[in-house]
Amino acid sequence: MVRESWSSGMEDAGGVVNMTNNMNMKPAWLEGLMAETFFGGCGVHENRRKNEKNVFCLRCCLSICPHCLSSHRSHPLLQVRRYVYHDVVRLGDLEKLIDCSSIQPYTINSAKVIFLNQRPQSRSSKGSANICFTCDRILQEPFNFCSLSCKVDHMVYRGEYLSGILYRYDESDFAISEFEGLRMDGSSEIIDDDGILEDQDHPLQYRSGSSCSNEATSNSVIPREPEVVKKKKKGGFLPGIVLSLSSRRKGAPQRAPLS
Repeated sequence: MVRESWSSGMEDAGGVVNMTNNMNMKPAWLEGLMAETFFGGCGVHENRRKNEKNVFCLRCCLSICPHCLSSHRSHPLLQVRRYVYHDVVRLGDLEKLIDCSSIQPYTINSAKVIFLNQRPQSRSSKGSANICFTCDRILQEPFNFCSLSCKVDHMVYRGEYLSGILYRYDESDFAISEFEGLRMDGSSEIIDDDGILEDQDHPLQYRSGSSCSNEATSNSVIPREPEVVKKKKKGGFLPGIVLSLSSRRKGAPQRAPLS
């Protein structure tokens, strides 16, 4: 990976390179990555099974499905994953393309990921100690953005040059060989929603599926414990004693006749 700032000039009508306008433009791959729809059915392979679009071609700037990989064999490819119905990319992959500092990562299944776009939230978090500069979502210190799009949109709004955070990447880092272990349904790599808990106002936390199932099992047993204990106590008396106690009559004690 070549860690250089990305920039290229555009000539105006007089043949003069206009660097100012171009340095604040989103490159096609970045625009496509944030705008593309992932995990929908592939139109080219609509009659094939497991045709969800979970790969992004950095050269063609579009989302493709695993059946399309052979047509993009020589292209740099980026895998997109899904977490609680939102698109994420591994931090290790994304930071080869763009500076991800100030964007809060989330650790899921032992891997750090970055959300591509901001997520809707039920209520405003304005007034909190640390919130996203773009969408006001609560963040951990010292992060300023909750997603890639929030950082990019904030820089564009403020007129800051995007060329300063874009890198010239090595296409070998995104070769098709990285997808040799990818199953056609992407289930070996895509993070699903099983066992995941999201808090609208706090960083996401991962709860393993096994712990969730154990917790659910223990919760289902707790209400029945008193009943089981009660039955054990009831069955602990000897039948003869129970019968004797129930047949005793209340009244004044009678003395035995004197002999």
